[in-house]
Amino acid sequence: MAYGDQPTITAHGVEIPLLGFGTWQLEPEDATRMVSAALKIGYRHIDTAWIYKNEAAVGQGIRDSGVPRDEIFLTTKIWVAHFEHDALLDQAKESAQSLGFTPDLLLLHWPKKTPTFEETLGALNAARDQGLTKHIGLSNFPSAEFKQAQAISSAPLTTNQVEYHPYLNLAPLLATAKELGSSITAWSPLAQGQIADDAVIGAIAQAHGKTAGQVTLRWLIQQGVIAIPRTTKESRAEENFGIFDFELTADEMARIHALARPDGRLGDWLDADFQWDKV
Repeated sequence: MAYGDQPTITAHGVEIPLLGFGTWQLEPEDATRMVSAALKIGYRHIDTAWIYKNEAAVGQGIRDSGVPRDEIFLTTKIWVAHFEHDALLDQAKESAQSLGFTPDLLLLHWPKKTPTFEETLGALNAARDQGLTKHIGLSNFPSAEFKQAQAISSAPLTTNQVEYHPYLNLAPLLATAKELGSSITAWSPLAQGQIADDAVIGAIAQAHGKTAGQVTLRWLIQQGVIAIPRTTKESRAEENFGIFDFELTADEMARIHALARPDGRLGDWLDADFQWDKV
């Protein structure tokens, strides 16, 4: 697959561009406009989900961009209300139809105790076997459930998409992904804008002639973490893409890591049946 000269990560033989464009909370009109713009800027990884209610708009944006489908890595997600076997397959079909394309990656959006992991992972594998997705993975799974899911799944789980930014210590989950040969994808990689006023990140940005957002995204991809920032502004999408012409030093990486705090999580919708990794 041709991604130009963008850095990628390979997990279980699947090559994924490290910088993607996210579409969470984008209304359909904005999703079409921004996906097309992002692809024209040079992004080659697009992320959406059934629950975002913009899959059809994302698909239109891909078509509007003029970028060949085989040059784009496309991810969508199965919503938790569709985790029963037949419902999962129905939604996988619906998502592919809405997008107008077979996704490269289909994820389980959050872990659920019921139905069983065996049923849900079995259905996710069936979706892959039936050609409704090329690869499968997870989203928002703590390490214990990540390991359990991979032990159950016949096919490798290519990524685990979770919240990750400088205010959150993800060391245990990063280690789990490495152990399993998988990858981590970061949602809310810019901490929903909080990094813009951070003095440490700002100083590092000034030293490189970059913005706080560019430094934060660079910090992520230098860890081998996939980042999927979302914006409604084409100028910001272009800014976020400008992270391939500089490198952070080991000291700068460490200074950003040191910003993590116990209350750093911004989107904690994990069911009470599960617990995030202890740090």
